[in-house]
Amino acid sequence: MSWGTELWDQFDNLEKHTQWGIEYVDKYTKFVKERSEIEISYAKQIRNLSKKYQPKKNSKEEEESKYTFCRAFLTSLNELNDYAGQHEVIAENLTSQIITDLTRYLQELKAERKSHFHDGRKAQQQLESSWKQLESCKKKFERDCKEADRAQQHFERMDADINVTKADVEKARQQAQVRHQMAADSKNDYHSYLQKFNQEQHEHYYTVIPNIFQNLQDMEEKRIERLGVCMKTFAEVDRQVLPIVGKCLDGMTSAAEGIEPKTDSNQVVESYKSGFEPPGDVEFEDYGQAMKRTVSENSLSNSRESKEKPAGKSKSKLWPFIKNKNKLMSLLTSPRQPPPAPPASSPPLPSAVPNDPQSPKQPKEPLSHRLNDFMASKPKMHCLRSLRRGGSVPEDFSHLPPEQRRKKLQGKIDELKKDIQKEMDQRDALTKMKDVYVKNPQMGDPASVDPRLAEIAMNIEKLQSEEQKFENWLAEVEERMPSKSETHRKSVIYETQNSTVSNNCAQDRESPDGSYTEEQSAETQVKAVANRTSCAPESDDEFDELETIGTCKALYTFEGQNEGTISVTEGELLYVIEEDKGDGWTRVRRNEEEEGYVPTSYIEVLLETNAKGPNKPENNVSWLI
Repeated sequence: MSWGTELWDQFDNLEKHTQWGIEYVDKYTKFVKERSEIEISYAKQIRNLSKKYQPKKNSKEEEESKYTFCRAFLTSLNELNDYAGQHEVIAENLTSQIITDLTRYLQELKAERKSHFHDGRKAQQQLESSWKQLESCKKKFERDCKEADRAQQHFERMDADINVTKADVEKARQQAQVRHQMAADSKNDYHSYLQKFNQEQHEHYYTVIPNIFQNLQDMEEKRIERLGVCMKTFAEVDRQVLPIVGKCLDGMTSAAEGIEPKTDSNQVVESYKSGFEPPGDVEFEDYGQAMKRTVSENSLSNSRESKEKPAGKSKSKLWPFIKNKNKLMSLLTSPRQPPPAPPASSPPLPSAVPNDPQSPKQPKEPLSHRLNDFMASKPKMHCLRSLRRGGSVPEDFSHLPPEQRRKKLQGKIDELKKDIQKEMDQRDALTKMKDVYVKNPQMGDPASVDPRLAEIAMNIEKLQSEEQKFENWLAEVEERMPSKSETHRKSVIYETQNSTVSNNCAQDRESPDGSYTEEQSAETQVKAVANRTSCAPESDDEFDELETIGTCKALYTFEGQNEGTISVTEGELLYVIEEDKGDGWTRVRRNEEEEGYVPTSYIEVLLETNAKGPNKPENNVSWLI
């Protein structure tokens, strides 16, 4: 159906309809523009959300990358960032493929519509002008006809009147002829204009207007078609990003499926393993030993003599484990704070002159209170070596437990190896460049490469020195760390020896006839000392009778005010019974009953290889100069 034949008389309605069509295109353009703005805003919010939960650099969140679920979440954040990028692509495509195109097309559509309706109004004005001319000719013809009739009637009256002269009659006749001629001319003009108007009107309604309306119909159909194409593009823009969006979602799914709970739980061990052995068993103190003394029926006098003995004299002999008790108290009062920094940057040189002034003993709480505090302490305090040093981090990571220190040192060595390899690659490249310059001097001066090669050589030497330093620290840490086989062997020895502790120690105090002897001979005292050493389990580094592994000299005065520490004065010589295991504390002994921890930086230590017991420093130590 054609607008030109069916809607020839609906010019005004077509004008309204086409204007509504243009407004609808503008409406759809605004809709797509708002959708694009929503996509941009959504993508921005998604990116901000992803950025907000990204791990921060130089923060605790960097440690989260060790766990699979944290890596999965990081992957999801990255995929979500790419997902936001696809929404930005949607906004860009909507703008470039629809909004820009429709905006330009809307301007063209308005101009085309204006042109068509301008032609239609012009044709209507021409038809109206022809109609007015036709009406004018028609009125003139009508007027001339009336004038001719009146002139004819006047002539007939004059001709019938006998009183009128012949000249007047002739004049009236001539006047009637003139009016008839004018009416005839007006009739011809009217007929001519009528034919012309009919022709113009026919052409207007069958040619001009149909052509204009056909152009408007074509314009409307193109508008509708363009709108359909834009709607299809609107859907295709989303469909184009679906594969990438699907990949983003697949990446999130794969990351979630890659979470390994066992691996994460094992990583907790790797992250917090200190490398220390758990504390050994607290040795048994037989408070009922005095009640086991048997009184012989034949030695009543001996029994009376023992009752007459003063309590103060026999009290020290009733406790064969008194030394181990002091050790236990010293262990349970070990320091729980990082060691203080030394008062001076450079320690004085050690001296070979022994000096052993006594420092005030630290008051100890009752054993039951210390045991309760020890058993109720937090898990991280079970390892008495899990101490951290405050302040700046040392270069050798000595503030960390052995296992963590070993990992840090190994990581530092790996970084240095990468740096060395990078420098070597640069050196090889510059060497090849120098060879090219030597063979082709026009390409460059070979001597210009030498300064850079020398600089790289110095860098390599420096890095290798650093690597050797860290490797030495690593070797030192690995030597100090006990192996699993050694730990197992010690536990077996401990179980074997622990079964004979009570009997061996009790035998030292009994006489052949079964009675308890207060006075011991020299031979019995020697045997008691030997049994005192054998009574303690060898596997427990904390609770047994530790051997002296070396001596040390106090470089500064240290006031041992914390639990488990011991006070020392500058220049004092002490026995070393346990070396620093990476926490900054060294365990020393002043005599058989006084021992505790002192800061490693406050003493000069010399370890012994053949030390078996608490020998005197002047007999077993040769200071390093």
